[in-house]
Amino acid sequence: MPAAKTLLISLLLTVVTTVSAQVYKGAILLDASTGEVLFEDRSDYVGPPASVTKLMTYLVVHDMLRAGELTLQTPVEVTAEDSRMGGTQVWLKHREVFPVDELLYALLIQSANDAAHALSHAAGISREEFVARMNARAQQLGMTDTIWRSPHGLPPSSRRRDESDLTSPRDLAKLSLALLRETEVLRYTSIERRPFGQGVRAKPVMMDNHNNLIGKVRGVDGLKTGFTRAAGFCLAATAQREGRRIIAVIMGSPTSKERDIKMAELIEETFAKMPAATGPFQPLPPEPMPVSAAAHPIQIEAAPEAAATPAAAPEKSEEIEVPHISITPLAPEEDAAPPAEIEDDKPTVEFRIPN
Repeated sequence: MPAAKTLLISLLLTVVTTVSAQVYKGAILLDASTGEVLFEDRSDYVGPPASVTKLMTYLVVHDMLRAGELTLQTPVEVTAEDSRMGGTQVWLKHREVFPVDELLYALLIQSANDAAHALSHAAGISREEFVARMNARAQQLGMTDTIWRSPHGLPPSSRRRDESDLTSPRDLAKLSLALLRETEVLRYTSIERRPFGQGVRAKPVMMDNHNNLIGKVRGVDGLKTGFTRAAGFCLAATAQREGRRIIAVIMGSPTSKERDIKMAELIEETFAKMPAATGPFQPLPPEPMPVSAAAHPIQIEAAPEAAATPAAAPEKSEEIEVPHISITPLAPEEDAAPPAEIEDDKPTVEFRIPN
């Protein structure tokens, strides 16, 4: 091969790598039926996942439900510590009481940090024991690059990496696969809008799903977004079309807009290349799962809670065109209380798929 042509190919590969590095720090896509990796790019990058942490919180609560430690109607009394979580929340008040089911909706639709903390003591255990169960579950699923230090994904007050929740796109894909196979997580994550506290509060909080792809990109019905300054914008997503279901994870995007556009591109490209399904997606029968941290003892010190600080200004809106997808930014939303720089991201762009 001529030297000039070799140099050109090398330069093109460098440009492609640089562009992907700017869009995310790591990504992976799986076939949910088989677990086969369909695409990966720096899938073993390790960093904080922010509120994507709440997927493991949901799985541990699900284990408790299956073990009979909780029911969906178990009442949970809000503690003073729950009410002080900050960041994205449903503004739980000390001594309010909500059933587990209502808090799960808040956890996965609103990405409520206060709900996550309340669920961690719903079965009468300490936050530290709950986090130990999260780590035991991660070990059981083979999430070798993961360590959990909180039930919500907020960074520690020290902002030190070695005190933060840490995971990788590959590990989050394993977690997402377990959720689809073992739980009814889509019952919560597929909902675009829902009130919280109806029948309990005089004025319920209206929750909007932070996953901007739901209702905009065909087939997307989960799973969870996350954002902190250290984590960047993260998303564990799943979509189903014509009986084929995929799992897609992106970590470390610089903006929610770039993350969502890239995720939509990857979903479209992956479905276009996948062969036709022989039948509808069927979750595999789950293996027996431990519900106690005793089966996989792990010593971990929970990171100190972070205090809320002012959010960065919203990004400037502009029209963006990507292959197969037209995206129009939405007006920034306002929360009922000042958001923190450590909170989960709100939807900022609208997806329209041409017919």
